[in-house]
Amino acid sequence: MRALRAAVVPVLVALGLGVPAGPAGAAGVVRPGWAVVVVDQGSRSVLVLQSAAELMAYRGPGRLPVVWSWSADRAPDLADLSPAHSWSQPDEAKSRTRAGRRYLLTTASGGLVAAVDTATGRTAWAADVGGAANPHSAELLPDGNVAVVASTGGWVRVYAASQGPRATAHAEYRLPGAHGVHRDGRTGLLWAVGDDTLTALRVSGTPAVPVLTAVRSLPLPEPGGHDLAPVLAAPGRFWVSTAAHLWQVDPEGGGFTRVRLGTGADEQDLKSVGDEPGTGRLLTVAPDHAGPCTWCTSVLTLHGPDGVRALRGTQLYKARWWTSWGGG
Repeated sequence: MRALRAAVVPVLVALGLGVPAGPAGAAGVVRPGWAVVVVDQGSRSVLVLQSAAELMAYRGPGRLPVVWSWSADRAPDLADLSPAHSWSQPDEAKSRTRAGRRYLLTTASGGLVAAVDTATGRTAWAADVGGAANPHSAELLPDGNVAVVASTGGWVRVYAASQGPRATAHAEYRLPGAHGVHRDGRTGLLWAVGDDTLTALRVSGTPAVPVLTAVRSLPLPEPGGHDLAPVLAAPGRFWVSTAAHLWQVDPEGGGFTRVRLGTGADEQDLKSVGDEPGTGRLLTVAPDHAGPCTWCTSVLTLHGPDGVRALRGTQLYKARWWTSWGGG
């Protein structure tokens, strides 16, 4: 990773962004539009990149326009969780805010789940839930607890992260193929998507002893549920990707509407999807089957207006707008 970071420095200078002294400065860089966060399995890192407009214009050979990055491999406070193993194949990155602080919520198929304070780079909470579970996404709750979904484990859990940086007490709800999780701030419900259903859960109990109760479950229009994200342009609705298509769901009406993206191939096997605050422009990531793994890509795809950005040398799994439900 040293080589990657060294290559980034001249890029930042050339673009007038400067070279931040550390995570606090990097996270505070002012850029036009919203930045993009990607999970790069090649460098085993979460990378925050420049805005979509700047990404489309950037033509630096073999360099990445990174303004902030994080990796468990470079986090001394995670040594006890053996990141060499637990941080293998990172697969999620979200920006969330709580009590005026921004956190990176990240997971890895190797078992690691973490909430990282982006101002300090320190881990607020982390756990190794086991590689056999294959954790795929996480969500920060208002009380400081962390919800986690695991696809192979087939569960949704709420960890009592508010009780300490290594708290492992949790509530669990069984959901086969659990891949995506999101808390709806309007209703307070925790939504999770699995192989065949989109399920709403109520989190009750106490921060120290959380309780999960299913409220309702909507059958997916087709199998293979993967990503779940809020539709920022229409609060209360969600993006849901399945193995073959992209859908928008209105939980109030219970209906799924197919969202068409170019050719049918553009909708297949989407690992992540989200609309940019203010513009509604969609950002998606799907495997291109051209790299060293069948589930990753080096390409970010934008829709409305359309555009493709190739980040040479990367092995991307997901990409999201670096925003907390549009709140920054």
